[in-house]
Parts: sequence; C-alpha cells; structure tokens
Amino acid sequence: MMSADARIKDMDSREAGDRGSSEADKETDKCNSNSQPSVSDWVNFSQWIHCFCVVTFDLNLGQALEHVYPAEFMPSDQEVSNICYMAFPDSNSGCMGDTKFHMRLRCTRRQESLPGYNAECSPALRQDASHFWGFVYFRQKRDPNLPRGYFQKSFIIITRLPFFNLYYDILNQLAPRYFEEGIDAIRLISQQINDQWPALRVGSLLQLPLLNCCYQICIPRATTSRKSIATTTTETSTGSPADSLLPAGLQKVLPSVNEIELFRSMDFVMEQLYTLWELVITAEPIVVVGTSPADCSYMVQSLLALIAPLEYCAEARPYFTIHDSEFREFTQECSNAKSLPACILGVTNPFFVKLLKDWPHMLRLVDNQKNMQQQQHLLLSQKHARSIASATSFSSSSGAAGDLAARASKSSAGLNGGGVSGSLNGNSGISGTGDSSAAGLHSKYKPYLKKDKSLIKKVLLGMKTKRPEHVQTALIRRNLLELTQSFMIPLERYMASLMPLQKDISPFKSAPNASSFKLDDFLATLENAGPQLTSPLKGDWKGLYRRFFRSPNFRGWYEARHRELQLTLQDLQLQALSEANLEHWAHDKQEVEIIDMILKLKQKLNLYSDKAPALEGGGPNGTQQQIRAQIECMKGLLPPDLKNVVNL
Repeated sequence: MMSADARIKDMDSREAGDRGSSEADKETDKCNSNSQPSVSDWVNFSQWIHCFCVVTFDLNLGQALEHVYPAEFMPSDQEVSNICYMAFPDSNSGCMGDTKFHMRLRCTRRQESLPGYNAECSPALRQDASHFWGFVYFRQKRDPNLPRGYFQKSFIIITRLPFFNLYYDILNQLAPRYFEEGIDAIRLISQQINDQWPALRVGSLLQLPLLNCCYQICIPRATTSRKSIATTTTETSTGSPADSLLPAGLQKVLPSVNEIELFRSMDFVMEQLYTLWELVITAEPIVVVGTSPADCSYMVQSLLALIAPLEYCAEARPYFTIHDSEFREFTQECSNAKSLPACILGVTNPFFVKLLKDWPHMLRLVDNQKNMQQQQHLLLSQKHARSIASATSFSSSSGAAGDLAARASKSSAGLNGGGVSGSLNGNSGISGTGDSSAAGLHSKYKPYLKKDKSLIKKVLLGMKTKRPEHVQTALIRRNLLELTQSFMIPLERYMASLMPLQKDISPFKSAPNASSFKLDDFLATLENAGPQLTSPLKGDWKGLYRRFFRSPNFRGWYEARHRELQLTLQDLQLQALSEANLEHWAHDKQEVEIIDMILKLKQKLNLYSDKAPALEGGGPNGTQQQIRAQIECMKGLLPPDLKNVVNL
C-alpha cells in the first residue's frame, strides 16, 4: 500500500501529464487551425477569379451546386440560385455535347474593386464591383447508367473581370480536365493560379501559367489605344521565371483579352448594322432571341462592342432565364414605351417572345438546326436543277434552269456566313418585316443617320470571296470606332469648354466648379463643329444627340467626365497653392488665419495625394513635396507654444 506522500507525488505527476497532454492538444489544434486556408491566403487568385463552381442535375432538387472552390468564396444563397438556374441551357434548346456561354449576375454583397487597376484601364476592362461574370462549360450526353439517361453538368468560372477571350480559352482547358479528374484538378489549378500568376496590372506584359501552357496578355491603359504584343514586349514582363523556358508551342499570346470577333455574329444583320449602333448608343431596350445560350451571349456582347470605346452604362444580360432573381425587374408590364427598362436581354425560352411583345426591338438569331436542314434541302434542289438542265436541250431549258438557279440563289441568301463557334449562320441582312419569326432585326425604329453602303458592300463582297473572319471583324470594328469617335468628339469638346479659365483659379479661394451641361448650348455648336466634319454619314445628328441625352449612356459618360473635371480643378488649385508665395501672404495675417491655411493645405494633400494626375511642370510627387514645404514654412511662422496647442 502506497504512503500518503507517495500518493500525493503520484497525483502531481498525473496532473502534470494531463497538463502536458492538454497543452500538446492545444498546439495540435493551433497548427490545424493555421493550416486551414482563409480569404487572405488567396490574394492573387481572387484578383483574377472569384471561384470555380460545378452545377449538376439532382433528381430531387433539380439544378444543384455540387462544388465551390475555394470554399472561402462561397456565393450567397441568392447568387447560388441564379448561378444554378443559368448554368444549364433551357430545356427547349436541345444542346447536346458541349456548350460554352457566359452570363452576368448581380452581386448581393458589393465588393470594393481594385482602385489602381480600375483607374488605369479602359472602361470595357474594369473590374465590376456590383456584378459577377460567369463563363459556363455545359456538358450533356447520353448515359444509360443514370436514372434520367443523360449526364448533365456545368463547370463555371466566376469572376469580376470581362476578359472574354482569356476566360473562354481557360474554360476550354479546365472543364475537360475537371470532367476527367474531378475536384482534385480544380484544387491543383487554383493553387497554381494563386502561386504563379502576377497581380492584376495595366500596361505590362503578364505571364499567366496554366497547366502545361502559359498565356501572354497585356491589359491596355485607358489613355492609349490597344497595343500589340510586339510593341509591349519591351515593357516589364511579370510572371514565373520558368515561363520563358516553355516551348513556343505551349505559349499562348492573346492580342486582346476582351475583343471578340464581331463578324461572327453580325454577318446576317449587316444591312441593319448602323441601326443597331443607334439602338445601343441610345440604350434602347433590345431582346435577343436565339435557340442556344452560346449564340445569345455572343450576340449581346457583340452589341455592346458596337459603341466602343464608349462605355455601355445600361443593364445587359447575355443569358437570361425566367428563374432569374431580376425577372420581375426587367419584364414587368409597362404602361408606355418610355417606362421600359434600358437593357439588352439574351433569351432562349420562347415564353419571352410573348411576354416581351411590347418591347420595341427584337433581334432574332438564326435557328441553327433549322438552317442546317434548309441547307441540305437547298443542296438537293440545286443538284436536281442541274440534272434537269443537263438532260434537256439548251434552247428549251435555259430559261427554266435560269429560274431554278435564281430561286436557289435567292433562297440561299439566308444561308451564308459563319457563326458563334461555327454555329451562328445567317444571311447578308434580313429586314425585320413580314414574318416575326424570321431571323433579323424586328423594329419600327427609324434611324437618324443614313447607313454607309460602301462598308456594307465591302463586307458582303468579303463574304462571297471567303475573306477571313478576323479581317472582316477588323473592317467593321474600325468603321464603327471612327463613327463613335465622330459622335463623341463634339461632346468632349463642349465638355472641355465648361472648364473655368485659368485666371479664375486662386490659391486663396475654393476651387471653382465646372459649368453645367446645357443641351441647347451644345446643339448650337454642331453647325460649325459637329460630327459631319469627321464622319461621312448624313442625317439628323441633332435628333440622335437629343435621344442620346436621355439615355443612361449619356449620364454615365457625363458623370465620369464631370468627376474628372472637378478633380482636375482641385489639382490645378493644389498646384497653384504649391507655387504661391505664402510667406509673403502671411506677413500681415493673424495666427488663426495661418493655422487655417495649414489645415487647408493638409486637407488638400490628404484628399488628392492619390488622385492628382501628372500636371504640366511636374508630376504629382513634385507638387506634393512643394505643398509639404509650404506647410513647414507656415509652421515656422507660428510660435512654439501655439504649435503644441494645435498639434501641428
């Protein structure tokens, strides 16, 4: 039997052992908690991609979210619902195999965008703080082993960046890899992006390694035109050091991250190209009706690109369904045309045709399946016509054969051209008259401008001569760019005239405000400095400007320009303060006035230190240094005891 002392020692040793084991357990828990990744561990990844989602079809739930990675970026319940419903094509689409499209959905939690990036890049490339872009790879194939007999699943890239060319290419690589290897492939890819991709940066050549290849991209600055990769290779190249060792075949150079091929979707509405430009620049409500979400989303994006470099400031949904949380907002019955929402919707459900019957503009895309059947029927008809012509005498059959050839040529007018991923075919321009189910633009809108027939003829001639798609796109893009610039130059010139004169900017008074925009005053300038000076198009330019003045596109442009003017005025006053002889000014001023000037200088310095653009006579750093010197000069004029009292 143990003595009392022995038992006490035994108890002490057990308590010490328990304390040691508990401390060890705490250390283990601490290590495990540290090993769990957090949002801060995905800094690089989150600049490029918000998360990857996988949506599958559940017999009990319908379309359900199967995976989100990284899990720290789980979307809200409302966002998950929208993602799931828009991840699959409508049941009437009949999309078999692989289908790629993109969507845009509103965020429930607004996230602050990268201020430096958004300030430097062009509007079309800005990170969206209030919306997500979703790039979808949908796979549907027969599988007798599954209860419904079909395998249906979508792999989705969720991001805030509108880099269509980049993310569609990435989607082509990642989605098949996921379908083969599962969630482990997503983890591997996510870690590679987070570890090896550089921070989002404008004006530099960026190396983006992905699996066994490496993308080379350059995000152009807002103040310069898009540069080719050849001219930007001298700039700083950012990426993994091992990227330069990759074989040339594994390097993918993207001349543009967002500019899509316009001709691919616009070929069948070339006759209405300028009408569509007017509808988009004035933010008219347009519904794009197709049979595939790939065609719809591509067409909506093409429409937005028509007015580049002007930013489209109304709402746009490349793919929209009846289950979208914004369904009521965009489709509510309106008492008159003026109350219709300013937006462009891409839809595939025939229900929308009846629901949106009051919308003034409907763009119907070519039914690809129906078009293929028509092409086969046409080929058989042409073959039959040739056999008849060859079997009869020339004198008796030349007229009949000519009639058949003419009818065949006329019916084939709607079957020329390429499409989205080789599927969107169309004719050289179907007007929106007659059958409302025919492909083309259906609208009673009367254009303000006369179309440029020379461009249309060039493009149509290129279709006959099989001119490459990218050449056709370049022709269309350049012409529309010149048209948009001709339209905006008078507005920019008038906006510049609203700036106060240099003599009105005083270092000892508040910065003056820019004058307000007056439509009548602007229209009065068009006679001598209007778009007719730089554009060959004739028409009612003033009427078009009046319509544009009432649109969200004008409001967005004006607010951005007015904000820039106000900042410029503040910067000019800051520069005037930095160059003023404040010591001479202060010689007859009271101490309280000197203190007020010091506080004013500090306020200006703090408010505009990050926003001051490069000014004439020195950059923002030089101006800020001069302001700091002025502050020190003012401090030197105060007695020491007063400095301590006011904490200067």
